[in-house]
Amino acid sequence: MAFELPDLPYPYDALEPYISSQTMHLHHDKHHQTYVTNLNNLVEGTDLEGKALEDIVVATYNDPAKEGIFNNAGQHWNHCLFWRVMKKGGGGKPGGELLRRIEDAFGSFDVFKEKFKQAAVTVFGSGWAWLALEGDELKVLKTPNGANPLVFGMTPLLGIDVWEHAYYLDYQNRRPEYVAAFINHLINWEVVEEELLKAVG
Repeated sequence: MAFELPDLPYPYDALEPYISSQTMHLHHDKHHQTYVTNLNNLVEGTDLEGKALEDIVVATYNDPAKEGIFNNAGQHWNHCLFWRVMKKGGGGKPGGELLRRIEDAFGSFDVFKEKFKQAAVTVFGSGWAWLALEGDELKVLKTPNGANPLVFGMTPLLGIDVWEHAYYLDYQNRRPEYVAAFINHLINWEVVEEELLKAVG
């Protein structure tokens, strides 16, 4: 069964003024759709056709012959999470098990925020910054292009897209402002905690 572009879980203008409706239309309808279309075309008739998206990402990582499949599968997976971990009126501080684990791993929520922001701001070129679960411990990391923590045996819980198409219309070259807006005003911590609880069983 072919992969499909998921609907956004909110209206295109829901994240304004931090991410514009114009950016969301281009990012979701054009960029994400292109990854889905390319992925379907590339896996058609191969042994990867019909496999789960996560399995395709892991199976094609670091395989030069399958680089195109990996890039598009990774970006499709990454964006599916990205749309879900944002909401209107988001940001602030998580609670419950997620906050406890963040404080255990980083010492405080503020330290985590700073580490996450630094990871996102210092990605060279295009890529992503992540909060991920490795074993029983939370980690912050950054990945280039379409890679994600799945390829390192981790479970991604939160990701921010720092490809220029994610923010350039709204912030031009001011990536730190975009990252700060994401952290302070957009993160849907309830979804991040759901991902954590799913991962720890």
